[in-house]
Amino acid sequence: MSVPFIAVEGPIGVGKTTLAMAIADEQKFHPLREIVDENPFLNKFYENIEEWSFQTEMFFLCNRYKQLGDIKKNYLSQQIPVVADYHLFKNLIFARRTLPAEEFRKYEEIYHILLRDMPAPNIIIYLHASLDTLQKRIDMRGRDFEKHIAPSYLEQLSLDYEQFMMDFENTHPEIIVLRFNGDELDFVDSEEDLRMILRQVDETIRKGETR
Repeated sequence: MSVPFIAVEGPIGVGKTTLAMAIADEQKFHPLREIVDENPFLNKFYENIEEWSFQTEMFFLCNRYKQLGDIKKNYLSQQIPVVADYHLFKNLIFARRTLPAEEFRKYEEIYHILLRDMPAPNIIIYLHASLDTLQKRIDMRGRDFEKHIAPSYLEQLSLDYEQFMMDFENTHPEIIVLRFNGDELDFVDSEEDLRMILRQVDETIRKGETR
């Protein structure tokens, strides 16, 4: 395996940042956190998805593109491992759900142009959980703009993630995907569950180093 680049993914509220920061601390990897609160369209988006979806998705795409460019230049090129609390493919998951067909076609073209020279994670940790667990964790972190998220939107997003990950694993067999169920493993509040996941991640990294 080349220098480890881990991405933690899953629907809103599943615990991506919590786990990514724990991995960064355990493995001494550079942490990469997505920009969320700085998106000026996010409050409006959850109040009126149809009206503000394109602006919201383009802001995220451009900022994540800039972040990955910096990571490529300052860390991966210098053989410094990275763990991120997102993968760029999440842009397609959200955009496909929220954008009209014609806007999504244009968005997807821009996405693939920007993605062309960007580094791709070689390990993906996919977290999934029930709607109840997601809503509980969203309530716990108390972001104002997330109060407008409809349960139906969150549930559909979880289904979109599941379908996307099934397709992704079939088309990218070279990338290691670790799946963890957030209902069965409470890595947010249980140190034992967190340590179990961290051990499995460590084993995966070590196996990759011996290839």
